[in-house]
Amino acid sequence: MNDKIIKQISLDLKVKEKQVLETLKLLESGNTIPFIARYRKEVTGALDEEQIRQINEVYLYQVNLLKRKEDVIRLIAEKDLLTPLLEQKIMDCQKLVEVEDLYRPFKEKKKTKATEAIKNGLEPLAKKLLTFPNEEPLVLAGNYVNDKVKTPALALEGASYIIAEMISDNASYRKWIRNNTFHYGEIKSSKKKSAVDENLTYEMYYDYHEPIKYIKPHRVLALNRGEKEKVLTVNIEFDKKKVEDYLANKIIKNNNSLVVPVIKEAISDSYKRLIKPSIEREIRSELTEKAEIVAIDNFGKNLEHLLLTPPMKDKIVLGFDPAYRTGCKLAVIDQTGKKLDIKVIYPHEPKNEYEKSKKVVLDLIDQYNIDIIAIGNGTASRESEKFIADVIKDAQKKVEYIIVNEAGASVYSASKLAIKEFPDLHVEQRSAISIGRRLQDPLAELVKIEPESIGVGLYQHDVSNKLLTESLNFVVSKAVNMVGVNINTASKALLKYVSGINQKNIDKIILYREEHGRINSRKEISKLLSNKTYEQAIGFLRIIDGENILDRTAIHPESYDITLKLLESLNFKVTDIGKEKLIHTLDEINLEDYATKLKTDIYTLEDIVSSLKKPNRDPRDEMPKPLLKSDILKIEDLKIGMKLQGTVRNVAPFGVFIDIGLKNDALAHISKLTDRYIKDPMEVVNVGDIVDCYVDEIYLDKKKVSLSLLEPQKV
Repeated sequence: MNDKIIKQISLDLKVKEKQVLETLKLLESGNTIPFIARYRKEVTGALDEEQIRQINEVYLYQVNLLKRKEDVIRLIAEKDLLTPLLEQKIMDCQKLVEVEDLYRPFKEKKKTKATEAIKNGLEPLAKKLLTFPNEEPLVLAGNYVNDKVKTPALALEGASYIIAEMISDNASYRKWIRNNTFHYGEIKSSKKKSAVDENLTYEMYYDYHEPIKYIKPHRVLALNRGEKEKVLTVNIEFDKKKVEDYLANKIIKNNNSLVVPVIKEAISDSYKRLIKPSIEREIRSELTEKAEIVAIDNFGKNLEHLLLTPPMKDKIVLGFDPAYRTGCKLAVIDQTGKKLDIKVIYPHEPKNEYEKSKKVVLDLIDQYNIDIIAIGNGTASRESEKFIADVIKDAQKKVEYIIVNEAGASVYSASKLAIKEFPDLHVEQRSAISIGRRLQDPLAELVKIEPESIGVGLYQHDVSNKLLTESLNFVVSKAVNMVGVNINTASKALLKYVSGINQKNIDKIILYREEHGRINSRKEISKLLSNKTYEQAIGFLRIIDGENILDRTAIHPESYDITLKLLESLNFKVTDIGKEKLIHTLDEINLEDYATKLKTDIYTLEDIVSSLKKPNRDPRDEMPKPLLKSDILKIEDLKIGMKLQGTVRNVAPFGVFIDIGLKNDALAHISKLTDRYIKDPMEVVNVGDIVDCYVDEIYLDKKKVSLSLLEPQKV
């Protein structure tokens, strides 16, 4: 491992060099990020998943950067053009673009105006011009007329092309121009004359300009999309004279020379034709790259909070997939997620079988003792909400409802997994089941869908699909391993994200369950996995009501001996786990003393103690509970300043989308979230949060509402 890179990562991420080194060693030995974060805290100094992932990514980037530096040095050396100073400059580069700038003059070029001029024997003329002689340029050029260059004017033109490319290839010039363009230039956009933008999606960008250094990531992606959809023309503007003056000052050594006008013309051509388009591409590429990172990070955080939405345990749910013409599909789901009944009703147009549909729902409530109705938030969602609010008024028992984000439900319903699970059902019926299950156990159901199909992102179709997929898969894996998986009920889709487990392992586990029935111990699982896979996965696999009570906890089997010794030293047995007396005793002990006594580390002991207090701890239980409703809200009911309660559905860099029960989610702008300055709305709220909010503005014509989380000032 490269010590220099490790030192740099330590500085960049503000962690100790030893932490970086030990983490890289663990990763190199085939350990997974969830395993390292949970069960090797004593080695890494308790780094979390994000930090471990960052160390891995930065190290790989630096290794690749170093490899490119070495390749460039070798390629230049092969041409006998490498100097100690150039080699040092290359090795000192912090970014790939800086390495490529230094390599540019030595790179084999495709056919250009300059390469053609060189081929025609005009390079000596170009070099002569750059000595700034006191000769008439055309007279000087006359010495270079040949079969391919018929006139002095053509010779001068060719030499100018060579000079323009030499200027463009200068790494120092490019670095100055790039930095100054970024810090003092503007990004501009305008509407194309022939463009059609029916919904005025890009209206704010029709005549738009902003300093490059201040542009927000979401605006970069919006401009990119508008340009891609051929609505906008986007470009970067910088003071041309400032660049040309800088280059002239660097290049022109004798202002009295007669060739100065030729050189100035070459400078202008170099900037306009070669440097500016290249620098513009580089800056926009860098802006896009940074914007993608922010967008993907935003999507990932939203997804994590959605996945960790608390499950509605022990509830019988009616999944309700709304529609107009094809009817609303209903699915009754028992407490374990098993389908009990399927129905289709037509309460909306064109059939308008309102009373008949009402009776069907009331009968299902009576027959199955339904607790909650989960309504998908797609087409006809609010009409269906109004219908359900009316129905439950006549129910013989208390029934509540909730609007569920159904993004990706149709993707799951048409998937091979759904077809195998429910081969006799239509796509829409499977969708109703998925909507109901999302309420019962969001994590277990949402893992069946590709993460990017779960609609909690912004501009997810405008970012690198590879980066998005990798990032979101990491988020899902982190959530699954944080919660843990019941080995006896977990689906293939859920097992896929367990630390260290691959498809071959999943097939073995499923086949074993089918042939032998219930798995009764973690020890039993060891027969199905290799030693390394077992080590990585077993702490995240739970056996509920198995042979060993420790198997239901997050305690790794490698720590069972320490756990038993701890219990014995406190005069308790494993059967006392989770009981008040043990909890009280554990609260009183000195962990450092016991870590020394048991010959273990403080991190492992803390995790053991936590699991002994709450053996079935589910981190989702600490998240905000879903907001259940029994009546609807109409935009006409609202008044400025009215206090409401809503569910955060999506968090974007510019604000928060909140479901307050209207057809469209209302927006609370970032400036309306708190009375202090914040850079990111996630400093205040997250997806799934239940928030008190106030009506700030009402747009009846657009059916939109603006909210504030700040209580209005009383006059």
